[in-house]
Amino acid sequence: MYLKSIGFVLLAALSMLADSGPGLQWTPPGAWKAQGSRSMRLNTYTVGDEAECGVYYFGPGQGGSVQANLGRWIGQFQQPPQPPKIQHLTIHGMKVTTVDVSGAYTGMGGPMASGGAPKPGFRLLGAIAEGPEGSVFFKFTGPVKTVATQAAAFDKMVQSLLVTGQK
Repeated sequence: MYLKSIGFVLLAALSMLADSGPGLQWTPPGAWKAQGSRSMRLNTYTVGDEAECGVYYFGPGQGGSVQANLGRWIGQFQQPPQPPKIQHLTIHGMKVTTVDVSGAYTGMGGPMASGGAPKPGFRLLGAIAEGPEGSVFFKFTGPVKTVATQAAAFDKMVQSLLVTGQK
């Protein structure tokens, strides 16, 4: 009974560290600073001075197909030095597609976008989780060096994805 109680307390503590969206939860890296929700974003995490991870949800059947989003994200880079890496995964029974692309980032609007010329030496790690209430999009962008040092943390967050109610 005592061990069961400890397990329940640990599970409850871990769930308090988790973030969630419609039908999903995930555990963001502890060193990332949560900025809270914004228009079209469930949360935004900042890392260092120029890197951020936006988590987007547009509603059931909204936000475009996986392929359309991959194409849009890849298209935000001019002349990538190498082809983007795309992976199709199953995480806790859920389809998740990831992308890794780098080069001169043209980006899009947002609080960290300068709206000016393309930013050379940027990298994007993205994940699209096909959740039970619609896709949730994770888009982590920033300087190559910053993203490289945080790539394992991003991957760990993606691997933590759970459908709400799963254990």
